[in-house]
Amino acid sequence: MEYTPASETREVLDRAWEYIDSVPYAVTARWVFYRLLQDGIFSEKRDYKRLLGYLSRARKSFYGQWKPDSLTDDTREAVVRGSGHKDVESWVRSLADTTVCYLDMWQDQENYVELWFEAAAMAAQFEHYAHPNISLLAFHGDISIPEKWEAAKRIAARWANHRNKIKILYYGDLDDKGLQIPESARKDVTYFASIILEDHGHDSTRFLRAFEFVRVGINEGQEDQYNIPENPDRPGTYQWEGLDDAAAAELIATANDYLDMAGFEEVEGQEAEATARFRAYLEKFPMNGSS
Repeated sequence: MEYTPASETREVLDRAWEYIDSVPYAVTARWVFYRLLQDGIFSEKRDYKRLLGYLSRARKSFYGQWKPDSLTDDTREAVVRGSGHKDVESWVRSLADTTVCYLDMWQDQENYVELWFEAAAMAAQFEHYAHPNISLLAFHGDISIPEKWEAAKRIAARWANHRNKIKILYYGDLDDKGLQIPESARKDVTYFASIILEDHGHDSTRFLRAFEFVRVGINEGQEDQYNIPENPDRPGTYQWEGLDDAAAAELIATANDYLDMAGFEEVEGQEAEATARFRAYLEKFPMNGSS
């Protein structure tokens, strides 16, 4: 994805990078925009959309020092600090009550599977019907560049460390946008993952041969198969939410065809044994500091 911006665009990107590089924390595109607005590089708030286009192209193309994670998404989560346990005894009791051994469920599986889906509002449905070891990624419409980068890092690390075959199963609307969104995501994620792997000395061509992106639904013909009603706002198109619950469960459960259930059960047994042994050890932990 070689990218050579025009001189005006290059000046904007270079100035934006100066601001990003001037602070020791991650910033958002909106923060950068207001710096450029103060500089007079932009003069109107509606220029924000134009800046987003510049930043998107630069990050996706690895232009200069730009990378997909050069900016962070907006967040409103609280940052809670300074809390803790009443005393050592309550800390040990909390460990005994809550500590569980978690092992990598996928390391001996032939396939590593993730489910990606367009309709974030249906996340609870996917959490309910998908196997509990399968990671889920809700797109919220069109997935952001930082989310693509994180997905690429996760998948690249999985393949590099365990050589699992990568199976990404996708679920989305049957309309022009619903068909374009996953294809764009597949293209960007595999490109980012290839860059990551090559930077660490791996052969990205082998990774690409191990990667499979499967659109499970809604596909053409399934609107009749599952009797999905048309989107009333856009006749001729079909939304995931239009599937009845049984049909959605059936499509989500197709992921199980890629899983070795006996392998999962073996690892779960190892987890349970390790958890029991650790909790037994905690029962002997000295509470008063003596050994």
